[in-house]
Amino acid sequence: MKENILEMERYANEFNVPIIEKESIAFIMRFIKTTKVKNVLEIGSAIGYSAILMASSSPDVTVTTIERDETRYMECLKNVKKCGLEKKINVVYQDALELNLSEDLRYDLIFIDAAKGQYIKFFEKYKHYLNPHGVIITDNINFHGYVGESSKIDSKNLKSLVEKIESYIDFLKENKEFETKFYDKGDGLSVSVAKE
Repeated sequence: MKENILEMERYANEFNVPIIEKESIAFIMRFIKTTKVKNVLEIGSAIGYSAILMASSSPDVTVTTIERDETRYMECLKNVKKCGLEKKINVVYQDALELNLSEDLRYDLIFIDAAKGQYIKFFEKYKHYLNPHGVIITDNINFHGYVGESSKIDSKNLKSLVEKIESYIDFLKENKEFETKFYDKGDGLSVSVAKE
C-alpha cells in the first residue's frame, strides 16, 4: 500500500496533478477515525489519492468519489484496483454538478476538492445527502496563501478564482444550517457540521 501511495505522489508530481497535501489528508483520516465516519462522498477524485487514503483510514469506511476528467478517472480506477480497494471505493465518471445521485443515499462526510470556483454550487447541491450531524470538509481554503490577499493579485484569472474562494468562506460563515470551523492544515480546510 505504502509503495502505491508513493507512486501516486510521484505521478502527481510528474504530471502536475493536484493532490491533497499530506497534513490535510492526515487531518481528515484522523477525523474519520475519531468520529466513526462510515461513508464518504468525495467530489473530485483526481487520481484517487485522497479516496484511497480515506478508505484505508478505518476498516468500516466506504468512499464514493466523482471525477469528470477521463484520464484522471482511468488513473483513479487503476490505483484503486492496485490497492485492492474495489469493494470499498466506488468511482463515478461524471461532472459532479450534472450527476443525480439516488435520493435515498446519505453520507457521514462529504469532501469537496474539485473546481474551486464551484464550491458554493457543490455545497448547495450535495448538502441534502448528509446524514444528521453530517460534515462537509472543503480543501484549499487558503489557496496557496492568496486568500485574503485578492486585492494584490495582478493575474485576472487567479484574482477571480481567489475571490470565489473568499465568497465561499463568507458563505460558510453566514450559513445558518452549518457550524463551520477553519483549520490551517496544508492548504487550508473548512469543516462544516450540519446543525439540528
